[in-house]
Amino acid sequence: MSSAVSSPPVCVLGLGLIGGSLLRAAAATGRQAWGYNRSSQAVEAAVADGFDASTDLTATLRRAADTDALVVIAVPMPAVGSILEAMAEHAPDVALTDVVSIKAEVAAAVAAHGLSRRFVGGHPMAGTAESGWTAGTADLFRDAVWVVTVDDGTDPEVWRQVADLALDCGSVVVPAESREHDAAVARVSHLPHLLAEALALSGAGGGDLALGLAAGSFRDGTRVAATAPALVDAMCEGNAEALLVALDETLEVLRTAREQLADRSTSELTRAGHAARTRYEQRRRDPIVGTQPGDEGWIAAFREAGRRGGVWTR
Repeated sequence: MSSAVSSPPVCVLGLGLIGGSLLRAAAATGRQAWGYNRSSQAVEAAVADGFDASTDLTATLRRAADTDALVVIAVPMPAVGSILEAMAEHAPDVALTDVVSIKAEVAAAVAAHGLSRRFVGGHPMAGTAESGWTAGTADLFRDAVWVVTVDDGTDPEVWRQVADLALDCGSVVVPAESREHDAAVARVSHLPHLLAEALALSGAGGGDLALGLAAGSFRDGTRVAATAPALVDAMCEGNAEALLVALDETLEVLRTAREQLADRSTSELTRAGHAARTRYEQRRRDPIVGTQPGDEGWIAAFREAGRRGGVWTR
């Protein structure tokens, strides 16, 4: 059920796939919601679809400040700094979150602009290989995991606002510390992008015959390689430290697999991989109980619950 009656307005900065979907989803809950995008084409499309959108960042932020809106940064990491600079000037006291796929670098940028006091990071684990306003949908976040960060000094009231927005959009809220989040998504989101690009190259290397024979496993394994390269670059380069660790581990797995294949044996890899996939399919999501945002020790308790797969429900 939506909590829109008691929830603040939502201001979305960036109307690509994620931001555009969020504007749609927030409006669908009955919240007052509006958005900004630098590109007039995206704004014109949003307005044509019946949404409140503008190319005037200053006016958009002043409106957010006047209405005490929850502002959501939904631009790629390279554009975050300019957005924060404008926020520091025009809306320094609003509740602030983001939907960028890396969290530690965003938190550092927020701190550098003096905006940490009312900032809580967010990352909905949702998306498609398409991009732009027209690719968005109000249902994009339904049943998706939405990380809401629990860094030191997190404001519990802002945390609730961000978590409520995620829940209103139909998502499953998982608390995590920013660097732990980045280490985790390096393995399950950013590395799969690199592997998909490599697999696509392997298929193309076989020429038209190989591509003509490609079916489900190749299609599914390369799906995210259809993502706009600039978006992949932004997420992978922004999380390079954690991604390098995951990539090095995977290269070692593949090196070992090559040695075993040379001896006509792949069973070690296939059995271990099958077990890992089974663990993923059988994962549990237990509600976080006994601790509320703002309770003594709540940040540490929420971090530990998130590590165990715990989820927040209201």
